[in-house]
Amino acid sequence: MLTETKPQTYFNEGRPFTRSQAADLGLRAAELREAVRWGALHRVLQSVYVDEGVPDSRDLRAASLHLVMPAKAVLFGTSAAWVLGIDAFQPAERFVLTPECVVPHGTGRCRRAGVHTVEGAIEPADVTEIDGLRTTVPERTAVDLLRRLRRPFALSSADALAQAGFVSADGLQHRIDGLRGYPGIVQARQLARWVEPLTESPGESWTRLRLLDAGFPRPVAQHWVLGRDGQRRYRLDIAYPHVLVGCEYDGVLDHSDGADVRADTSRRAWLRDVRRWRLMILHKSDVLGHDPWLESEVGRLLGMEPVLPRRW
Repeated sequence: MLTETKPQTYFNEGRPFTRSQAADLGLRAAELREAVRWGALHRVLQSVYVDEGVPDSRDLRAASLHLVMPAKAVLFGTSAAWVLGIDAFQPAERFVLTPECVVPHGTGRCRRAGVHTVEGAIEPADVTEIDGLRTTVPERTAVDLLRRLRRPFALSSADALAQAGFVSADGLQHRIDGLRGYPGIVQARQLARWVEPLTESPGESWTRLRLLDAGFPRPVAQHWVLGRDGQRRYRLDIAYPHVLVGCEYDGVLDHSDGADVRADTSRRAWLRDVRRWRLMILHKSDVLGHDPWLESEVGRLLGMEPVLPRRW
């Protein structure tokens, strides 16, 4: 006997709403806070909410931004990347997003809650429209991130844009070469040379940056190790194949499940015992921490003296 399943229902039919609209939907301020606290509602932006059951998507992000964006504003930086599906936020900004946008000179800064605006000028060629939102084109977005963010997050953001196919390393270098006098342009010029589209996680970007800042050669990203039959068998995040030295970044999402841990253990045992690779297994605290053991160990294996201390 077939049983009829009820279609899932969402608060406000799954549409995002602002804090000021909550009262019209029957939610008092205290009830809104409790709904977020207990996981019934999810905060998309600083002052925009949606039913917790609604999955993240570019459509949801665009609809949420439409609720707070001032007229004639252009999204830039991390907010422009967010529209493209790239989370370029630094840790302190990751869970409370305040959209950043530029409005033309003389417009006056918007005082609307939950959005940060600055007055400025952006060339028309640097502006595009995505889902009805005015935003900087991907190359301009990447250049702004390379200029404005701290070194590790600047590189990981540009890597993510390149990995998603929005920008190319050569295109970024060409664009930056023509810029002079912009704040942070020296950092952007250096990091643009190191953008790697094969990077699959921010942790891999941070690890590669530590090695490059230490003065080591550029490592190979996503290096395949062959089996005795000559077929690709296992892949290393970061490698110096000529000396059989590899680095693996274990993020929480992909390397904490029991099955993942067992697979990692088996794979790395084969790499070490059969192929004689020397591996360094890294976690977030290892890479973003201040201990220089990674540079010292890789330097020892490469026969090079690392440049220390690093700049971040």
